[in-house]
Amino acid sequence: MEKEKLPKVGVGAVILDKSNKILLVLRKKAPEAGCWSLPGGKVDYMETIENAIIREIKEELGVDIEITKLVCVTNHIIHSEDIHYVAPTFAAHITNGEVQNREPHALEEVKWFSIDEIPENITMTTDYALKQLKLV
Repeated sequence: MEKEKLPKVGVGAVILDKSNKILLVLRKKAPEAGCWSLPGGKVDYMETIENAIIREIKEELGVDIEITKLVCVTNHIIHSEDIHYVAPTFAAHITNGEVQNREPHALEEVKWFSIDEIPENITMTTDYALKQLKLV
């Protein structure tokens, strides 16, 4: 019997620095491998979405963040990849630490981008969040 397919919950963070550059990560894995994305990850069972994004950013980038607001929720549905995530995205800023790629198996690169120099190959969730913030 096939296991019932259910949506997963993923979280992301729009992290801007003092000069208004945005932090993006280049994905090595599905969904949307080869695209630039907001940093984030999956929500664990019995974990709040707020705690999940704080934990994921610490694991992925080695920094502590403070959430400032919920930006949007994306219906991250990609039929060709058999992917269905519900993805809350938060605005946040770094409170401690230096950004580093702590997950090189999953992330090709971690880079700060000027808002007017955001790459074209961004993920669906990144595009939606930036449009909600009127950054693109």
